Amino acid sequence: MSEPKAVITQKGVDRIRAGHLWIYRSDVMKCDGDAGSIVSVQDQRGKKLGKAFYSSNSQITLRLLSTRDEAVDEMFFHRRLEMAWNLRKKVVSNTEVYRLVHGEGDGLPAVIIDRYQDVFVLQTLSQGSDQIKPVLVGILQDLFSPAAILERNDSRVRELEGLPQSVSVLAGSDPGEMVCLENGLQFLFSPMHGQKTGGFLDQRENRVCARQLAFGKALDCFCYAGSFAVHIAEVCEEVEAIDMSAEAIELARRNAGLNGLANLHFEAENVFDRLRLYDNLKKKFDTIILDPPAFAKNRSHISSALRGYKEINLRALRLLNPGGLLITASCSQLIEETMLLNLLVEAASDTGRTLQLIEKRTQARDHPILLSMPETYYLKCFFVRVLA
Repeated sequence: MSEPKAVITQKGVDRIRAGHLWIYRSDVMKCDGDAGSIVSVQDQRGKKLGKAFYSSNSQITLRLLSTRDEAVDEMFFHRRLEMAWNLRKKVVSNTEVYRLVHGEGDGLPAVIIDRYQDVFVLQTLSQGSDQIKPVLVGILQDLFSPAAILERNDSRVRELEGLPQSVSVLAGSDPGEMVCLENGLQFLFSPMHGQKTGGFLDQRENRVCARQLAFGKALDCFCYAGSFAVHIAEVCEEVEAIDMSAEAIELARRNAGLNGLANLHFEAENVFDRLRLYDNLKKKFDTIILDPPAFAKNRSHISSALRGYKEINLRALRLLNPGGLLITASCSQLIEETMLLNLLVEAASDTGRTLQLIEKRTQARDHPILLSMPETYYLKCFFVRVLA
């Protein structure tokens, strides 16, 4: 039986040569593969360019797996998972929660695998990666002998692939709520029910940096489960943490209690409203953390997102004492680093503050960035000191 193939335009060929892993529908001239199959990618003259997942629904029609003419079988995926695991053994320490596989960043397009102690949570976000779900489960069992493997396939991205939403146990049993270490601190996680696959893991290394630099009276905005607040509590006089979700605030309180911390105050409130109130009251802080959800879900949201980012940063700068620390982040991939920096410059000008950039950071090293794919670089986190 002949191998299914996809023929792409010269524009698609150029994308592959530039190191990008996605080929859009407009650059696929024809494809005889079934939905979710692995196809041989070729140019118009029949030259083989590699192997890819094929999607019959998504505008991202091909997701490149390899630029070689090689067998993409169980051993191929086994090697990719081992390669990902070898990196984590070097960059993850003092923690029981981290990302084992970060999709395209690890050469496994549309595959996310997070680890919570000996429980693994899998997301397969395209037709192709969904087809190899049993293969991935088998490899995880072979490499780790886990207590459980779960799927959190409730992401809306799957709708673009024509795939159903699914949250289920693939192996073992539902662990329920777990207490896991992150940077030596205890946190509660619910892999079957929490945000994402149970928690926001990409800021893990940035929380360590925050603990090194935070001081005085602190305000943690969009705190969710209180991870930043708990990390900085030991080095601050007091920490106030705000999130709109009452459920998140209750989880944050429990996380503070797990670590025996008494100098934290959590409150369910709209962050924009609270910042305006504190601005009017001329309240002051020494450390402010802004870690909002993604304001820009698509390109049509960029302008409004920039207005939102500017407002919270501008008000935070007004609330900071001289010498104060602003930790400000954006997890919107569409908000580029230069956009966020320019926005900070504008906010500083509008408030008459002089800012010193101490450190530029991104997502933790267990969320690796593929240099040829800007889509894999999404988290920007700046540590800024107010000089005057």
